[in-house]
Amino acid sequence: MLTVLRQLIQLIQYGKDCERGDVVINLNYRDARPIYEQVKDGLRKLIISGAIADGERLPSVRRLAMQLAINPNTIQRAYNELEAEGWAASVPGKGSFAVCAERGQNEARVRELSGRLRETAAELRAMGVPQGEIEALCKEEETL
Repeated sequence: MLTVLRQLIQLIQYGKDCERGDVVINLNYRDARPIYEQVKDGLRKLIISGAIADGERLPSVRRLAMQLAINPNTIQRAYNELEAEGWAASVPGKGSFAVCAERGQNEARVRELSGRLRETAAELRAMGVPQGEIEALCKEEETL
């Protein structure tokens, strides 16, 4: 019930932010991943989900840095990584634009993530975590 309420609040906030033209990316400072990776992953999820359309201009580095209250160099690094992975394209003097991946690229990413999921599940089982708890974790992530 709490997760459903949290999701509704996030969706309402997302709608308000989209009306203002802001991009919604949640940063977790306790996460082991660097901030630039969290920004990159957040933008990639928005592109994949269609929240940022193919060819749509991404927020400027300065604007997103101000919105997230982080260093612009961090945003620039995330944009560079997105471009290297084929999720964004930069046009000098115009900014960065979303590039919706081809179906083959999406399938390759699904295979990569599925492999990671299998490895993580195997490691959890080796640590003695019951199968039911692992499945519950996966279902919990589906609802977020």
